[in-house]
Amino acid sequence: MDQVIQMAGALVVLGAFVANQRHLMSTDSVAFLAMNCVGTAVLAVVAGANGDMGFLLLEGVWSIISLFGLVRALRQPQVTML
Repeated sequence: MDQVIQMAGALVVLGAFVANQRHLMSTDSVAFLAMNCVGTAVLAVVAGANGDMGFLLLEGVWSIISLFGLVRALRQPQVTML
């Protein structure tokens, strides 16, 4: 089950990356930032549960930075969804 959760988190992050590379989603959009925040948070939780401290650091910081960007994007008067 752990692997399924890990794969789901990774697919969310990769989905945002692919959408950005195909010019379907900008890096400052709510959707992109939310996908990064959620996907990396899932990966951080799994890394913590498995005791993988390097991966926990990477994914935890990535999730926190994405969360700050998401909050900033949501506070803007005209939010870009995609």
